[in-house]
Amino acid sequence: MNDDTIRLATIGRILRRRRRLLAVLAVVGALVGYGTSVLFPPRYTAAASVLLPGQWEERELLTQVDIATSSSVVDLAAAKLGLRGVSGEELRERVTAKAADGNIITISGTADTPARAQQLADQVAQQFVVFAARIARGSTDADAATGIEALRQKVVEANRRITDLADAADPGRTVESVQARTSLEKLRTSLEEAMTKLDEADPANDKAGMVVMGPAARPTGETPPTRMQLIVAGAVLFFLLAVVGHLVAARMNRRLRTEPEIAAALGSVLLGTVDVPADVPGERRARRSEGRGPRAQIRRLLSLDTRWDTPTPSWSDDEAGRRTRYRRVCARLRDQLPAPRRLLVVVPDGDALARRAAGQLATEARSDLLLRVVEVSVDRPIVPDRDTESGALVVLSAGSWTAEELTGLAEACADAGHEVVGVVVAGPVQARPTRSAGEGDPGDPPDNSTTLTLAVRGHATGGSV
Repeated sequence: MNDDTIRLATIGRILRRRRRLLAVLAVVGALVGYGTSVLFPPRYTAAASVLLPGQWEERELLTQVDIATSSSVVDLAAAKLGLRGVSGEELRERVTAKAADGNIITISGTADTPARAQQLADQVAQQFVVFAARIARGSTDADAATGIEALRQKVVEANRRITDLADAADPGRTVESVQARTSLEKLRTSLEEAMTKLDEADPANDKAGMVVMGPAARPTGETPPTRMQLIVAGAVLFFLLAVVGHLVAARMNRRLRTEPEIAAALGSVLLGTVDVPADVPGERRARRSEGRGPRAQIRRLLSLDTRWDTPTPSWSDDEAGRRTRYRRVCARLRDQLPAPRRLLVVVPDGDALARRAAGQLATEARSDLLLRVVEVSVDRPIVPDRDTESGALVVLSAGSWTAEELTGLAEACADAGHEVVGVVVAGPVQARPTRSAGEGDPGDPPDNSTTLTLAVRGHATGGSV
């Protein structure tokens, strides 16, 4: 599979054969998401809107957004709220602002409770309006910001004083009093015209007068990511990582899957392929009896005791058809070997399909072909020394061993004086349920005591037999 394109069928095979493992990992991811939500308490966000009257360019609005989240505005809001234990840097991370359509700036505040979030947004909006007004009037000092307003108050006071002086003067009885009243009215008019021109010349008149459009609404829900979102995200993340991990492992798999590659790695020729029923009740019970420890039970519970990347076994012929394949392999061996025809059948340790295929080969052999079956570990292969055998026959299943492992197995045979005369590849198949009542299992070898005596079990240091 390392050179194949990843198809939907591959992902479907992962979901089907590793569904228990994927379900467990999804639950673990959900627990991790829940733990993350406990470490990070919920947050609430409230938003207040500020209207900017007049004509504003886009870059000017962006400048006002930066002012709204500046340290000057945020520090003033913190002082008003009395947040003593919160630093300005931390508070600025909780405040955001953005420009919306219609010259509106939305100021958002985030806190651990809805009430605090609402207070923070309202206070920052108010302090932004005050600070922006000071900037528009040319100073950020409070005394300078109120200078024009103080001048207006003085003009009002001067007008009142002029009125008092006009009333105190002789009301038109003398020429001097008439002239005095005329001069006072001219002075009043001049002051009013001067204030009007000052208001018209004030650059703050066009871009001041910002208005907070009501208090911020109290938030009713948490700010994303919520606890439920973290739980779902953790489950989905672990699930996807498990699937991707299976795909990466399959792409990096270097086990040989085709018969020519296997034969080339062993330096021999392919004598044939044989079919082995994929799931025989007796074999299944034997596997369960072999592994009864906690680790084996966990692997069996999570379906880790079987490989997922093997293709689904195809339906095989009946038992007679399967035995025909074994007999043909035996016939090729007879044609190839000189008399006496004795062979050492080498099976990689842990290859259950190959072990059953080797046993069936020994069963199908006749008296002129004696097979001695040994299991050899591929990690440290040690093959029994040559005795009366004419060579070694390697029986293994496809997709289970790498080229390096098979090369080491061939070298171990050569070191023991055995020539690898051929390779037999065992493939899993699904037996058709055609047996009748009282008949044995199709995958079990026939009860032929005469033939079974030819299958002599050998012993090798490299593995159990």
